[in-house]
Amino acid sequence: MSLRNKSLQHFLEAASVAFGQFARAPEARRSIGQFFAALERPGTARAGGGSRLPVCAHLDMALAVDTSYASLARLIEGFKGIEPMLEWRRRTKYDHTTASDNFVDGHANAMIVGPGGLEERSDLWFGVTLMAPHVRYPDHDHAPEEVYLVLSKGEFQQGEGNWFSPGIGGSFYNIPGIKHAMRSVEMPLFAFWALLAERSH
Repeated sequence: MSLRNKSLQHFLEAASVAFGQFARAPEARRSIGQFFAALERPGTARAGGGSRLPVCAHLDMALAVDTSYASLARLIEGFKGIEPMLEWRRRTKYDHTTASDNFVDGHANAMIVGPGGLEERSDLWFGVTLMAPHVRYPDHDHAPEEVYLVLSKGEFQQGEGNWFSPGIGGSFYNIPGIKHAMRSVEMPLFAFWALLAERSH
């Protein structure tokens, strides 16, 4: 019997449908298939309430997504149901040479499932990033592979490649260890990311 919070379960079911619809690359589909299969087993629930940062004032605008996709509308509604429980945090260690000057106060990350998330676990990380307009997230990399689902305008970069704009409902896959970055444009950037920290073979 699952002990998972009902609001979180509702959100994760919506996320599974949305990622399943928009993550089309073969590697992304494999990764999210393993990811959401692992999520069928609940982790350890975190006690305590959520907390916001000043940049979260942009959340309402970021979540006012004009989409004709029912799966994205359901995902956003599901996220609204869990957002008050999330602990929004700043990235404290980063490449100062690639971040914009307004990065510190212009961004926030929240872990939904994973280290410090609503469910504590180490095998996967499921989180979200919010950025105010005209903010550049610094170049960064990590060992786990990653699948993004973007719900706003914004630009992303992988390795030494050109910046690209996935658009609302855009999804892409980061191979393990690749350097990547993102930057917001005239609107806030809002994106979910799913990392399979312990890939099974």
